[in-house]
Formats: sequence, structure tokens, C-alpha cells
Amino acid sequence: MIRRVTVPTLFPPPAYSHASVVEAGTRLAFLAGSVPLDADGGLVGEGDPVRQARQVIVNLEEQLRAVGSGPGHVVATDVYVVSGEPAVLSAVWDVVEASGLSAGPHSSTLVGVACLGYPGQLVEITATAAVPDGAGS
Repeated sequence: MIRRVTVPTLFPPPAYSHASVVEAGTRLAFLAGSVPLDADGGLVGEGDPVRQARQVIVNLEEQLRAVGSGPGHVVATDVYVVSGEPAVLSAVWDVVEASGLSAGPHSSTLVGVACLGYPGQLVEITATAAVPDGAGS
């Protein structure tokens, strides 16, 4: 269902693919940005991008379950981190990598940004996932 492509003429990416191809007829889920809020709307991990990334992954997994998908079916993500420091971005990427999202490996973009939508928010992840046949109908 998903073909992940690492282009041999490009520099090999660390733990992600250059592209993911989904055959026509496959259902896709386009997930809104997952944020580091708990079920009551409270910010989890204030000032701690790694803790926030973990909560974002937990919330992203909930979104995936709700549509009948899972981390192994994610074809692409965009990871936003409020930081201009490569070490902070790398620490957040380590959380993404450990989550199972990179098991494909999926295609991803990691971006340092100036701010995100909620006060104190340091991490947000958007995702596109394939939805297996018969799931989430």
C-alpha cells in the first residue's frame, strides 16, 4: 500500500525517506497539527520541548486511532519546534524517531519556528496517513 523511496542520487536521509507513494484508491487521513495539550486543554511540559514532543505524539496516536490508522501508516509529517537551536530540534526529532513514526521510514520535514498557536507551546506535528481498508468506516 505504501512505497517509501530513498533516492540513491541524493544524500541519504537519517531515519526518513525522501518520498512516500500511496497507490490510487487508498484512503488518506490528513491530520490537523497535534499539540501538547492534555484532554482538559492544559499545556503539558511547559518550557520542555522533549516532554511536549512526547505529549504531541500521544495525541497524534489518538488522532490516528480515531480514523482507523496508526503510526506505521503515517506517510508524511511536518514537525514544528519553537527554537533556532539545532540541538533542540534534534532532541525533538529523537522523540519522533523513537515513537514508531519513523518505522517506515516516513517522509518528514523538521522546522524551527518563532512561535506556535498556544501560549507556551513549543512543538506541533501535522501528519498524513494511509487508512487501511475496512478501518474507520
